[in-house]
Amino acid sequence: MKLKKTVYTLSVDNYAPELTELTFPLIQMYAEKIGAEFKVIKERKYPDMPPVYEKMQLFELSKENNWTIYLDADTLIHPDFPDVTVLLNKDTVAFHGADFAPVRWRYNNDFLRDGRNIGACNWFAVASDWCSDLWHPLTIPFKEAVVNIFPTVCELTSVVKREHLIDDYLLSWNIARYGLKHTLIQKKLMEVGFDTRAYLYHEYTKPIEEKRVFMEKMLQNWRIKCEV
Repeated sequence: MKLKKTVYTLSVDNYAPELTELTFPLIQMYAEKIGAEFKVIKERKYPDMPPVYEKMQLFELSKENNWTIYLDADTLIHPDFPDVTVLLNKDTVAFHGADFAPVRWRYNNDFLRDGRNIGACNWFAVASDWCSDLWHPLTIPFKEAVVNIFPTVCELTSVVKREHLIDDYLLSWNIARYGLKHTLIQKKLMEVGFDTRAYLYHEYTKPIEEKRVFMEKMLQNWRIKCEV
């Protein structure tokens, strides 16, 4: 039986069309390459929360798929990027990279018990229907969660604010709370000799107009016309 895969991205409140006109065609190409559907989350389900919290819609949406791949809407992915699901077990979630969690979060008992210190960098995340809890919504008040978030100095001197990291915090907590197995996409691909850095572009600390400039340069390096 053919596996059902879906590649999701998030674009609510008409997010940055000057970026998504570059990124969405490439994400669509990637989805087609790996035999997946491409779906854009456009409707707000949590209108009182920061837009990034809408990623938690994947808690229910991911249950419809064998594999769910999530990419932020400002991510460039090269057409040659491989299908990472062929390298993963269904009991394991994956991000492209991860931070050292104690730098970013105040720990609760779940983080302490888990002990792996995984800080989610979930702009590129992959999970199977076995691991939908990765996107489990908050079980405490939003304000209570936000006080546990500590952006780095670099982030605070950019466009990033504390509440913007609620998705990273919650996914990190869910990994600890549910004991989800975790690996890194870049690590799995480096093991087979594929350097992901040449095939992805994502920068969350820059304003939109600067991102557009960098994206155009990256597309030129990839020999892909900007009107993709």
